[in-house]
Amino acid sequence: MDTNPKRYVGKVALVTGGGNGIGAACCERLSVEGAAVAVLDLNYAAAQDVVDELTARGGQAMAIGVDVTQADSVARAVKRVHAELGRLDVAINNAGIGGAFHSLESLPIEQWNSTIAVNLTGIYFCLRAELPILAAGGGGSVINMASIMGTVAMPNIAAYVASKHGVIGLTKVAAIEYGAKNVRVNAVAPTFVRTALTDTVDDAGWQGLTAMHPLGRMPTVEDVANIVAFLGSHEAASVTGSTYLVDSGYTAS
Repeated sequence: MDTNPKRYVGKVALVTGGGNGIGAACCERLSVEGAAVAVLDLNYAAAQDVVDELTARGGQAMAIGVDVTQADSVARAVKRVHAELGRLDVAINNAGIGGAFHSLESLPIEQWNSTIAVNLTGIYFCLRAELPILAAGGGGSVINMASIMGTVAMPNIAAYVASKHGVIGLTKVAAIEYGAKNVRVNAVAPTFVRTALTDTVDDAGWQGLTAMHPLGRMPTVEDVANIVAFLGSHEAASVTGSTYLVDSGYTAS
């Protein structure tokens, strides 16, 4: 991993969905660069495993169990981060779910509701809790995890596509409302990445997906974390309301 200058020394970051996949990679990247990291996840044990890895390497980290579909759970978690770590500089709203493939007319209503609850309403609850604290502290950065499916679409994943389009819209609204308070809000939109959300895709499926990407390779979780770390840093001081694609060229064609 390219550690770059330690852009996060003295900073505090929180990451939802930090117990695995892209979230865990973001926790590692920011910790390597000097941040104290709060690892938030519905699965507390997974969050604690990440914390154990970070602290074993000399980092400062804490684990918090949180259900992003519950406003009170999110508010308590964000307030605890601020109280115990003393500040909040960067919030990475990464928690999300996928779901089984269904046509529009056969999509179970329960799956629609749960996908929107986690992927979109969950980010709204996070923003409600994070933005005032960031503003009161003099500013900061929020990165919302969207998807290429927030910019394009494919059949049989209507709830996921709708939720990720919503994340991008919500990101723009928050950027406009909080720009004058020195809070930057951006989104990152990865293509398909090998994580727990895509563990049902077999090797043949990955080969087919890879062939659809001009670079001929798929991004890793570390590739996504690199962009997140840039957006949260002083190097992106003039970037807000933007969506950064990490898609190996998928949306260019």
